[in-house]
Amino acid sequence: MAVLGGGSWGTAVASIVAVSAPTILWARSAEVAEDIEINHRNSKYLGDVELTKTLQGTDDMERAVADADVLVMGVPSHGFREALENAAPYIRPWIPVVSLVKGLEQSTDMRMTEIVAEVLPGHPAGVLAGPNIASEVVAGYAAAATIAMPDQNSAHKLAELFRTERFRIYSTTDVLGVEVAGALKNVFAIAAGMGDGAEAGYNTKAMVITRALHEMTRFGECLGGDPKTFSGLAGTGDLLVTCTSPASRNRRVGEELGRGKTIEQVLAGMNQVAEGVKAVSVVMDMANRMGIEMPIATEVYGVVNEGRTAEDAYRGLLRSTPGHEIHGEGW
Repeated sequence: MAVLGGGSWGTAVASIVAVSAPTILWARSAEVAEDIEINHRNSKYLGDVELTKTLQGTDDMERAVADADVLVMGVPSHGFREALENAAPYIRPWIPVVSLVKGLEQSTDMRMTEIVAEVLPGHPAGVLAGPNIASEVVAGYAAAATIAMPDQNSAHKLAELFRTERFRIYSTTDVLGVEVAGALKNVFAIAAGMGDGAEAGYNTKAMVITRALHEMTRFGECLGGDPKTFSGLAGTGDLLVTCTSPASRNRRVGEELGRGKTIEQVLAGMNQVAEGVKAVSVVMDMANRMGIEMPIATEVYGVVNEGRTAEDAYRGLLRSTPGHEIHGEGW
């Protein structure tokens, strides 16, 4: 197994799969790679949590991927293509590629598996996603995720590599739905966080999360996703944990915005990527092209990209007229 990406989630997944198979994690930072290789920790992103002792770390791309039977991509969306292109000369033919990334490429509106298809044509590409806070998973808390691959047989086989006694892995063939859910839940977590920062209350937060799920499902269905995916682990599950956990980076971004900080101030104080900040522009570009009404995403876009405040966003949502809860458009 080769895992590209030395952040918190890439490291957590690498530590998990190292239990089942020889695993090398590639990190851009030589210091992070050395910490993993020698100390069996990723102190920068996961503190003192001890990783699987057999997990190797390196900043040498060729060493990481040359012998891999499975490639796992944990690089953030803005660096995904570059990392994959750098790895491509050393990757064995036809091996499956599993993305951990819950984002979209800004310059092309592509999902990560679409980038894989472009850079590594012929390689089966899928995604692993679910309600997974990295620090909890690597510490051994019970959790679950879904692996989506183009065919059920490969999804089932790969699930065995990621599965442990406390990390349950389900499988599906709805790659598009799982990827869309992963990207959108980060946008909606910013919205929920803005309510937290503005002290809007639990009733308001429940309303936002519930309507966000409706918005996510409508958007995903229009792209061709299975509506059942959005009520599963990659949809409802991931949306709930990302909107409520204090460890959620996207929720934290929203919380700071709700307290009156600008997006520039918020991002300056973070050492990891909050994918929702970048994804919201792609989501709104796609929604506008397809004529999909996205009230919550629209308000998040206004705060992130147009200088509006969290208070403006919530007032904007409440001004819209509610319709039929299940079949109606809008907020």
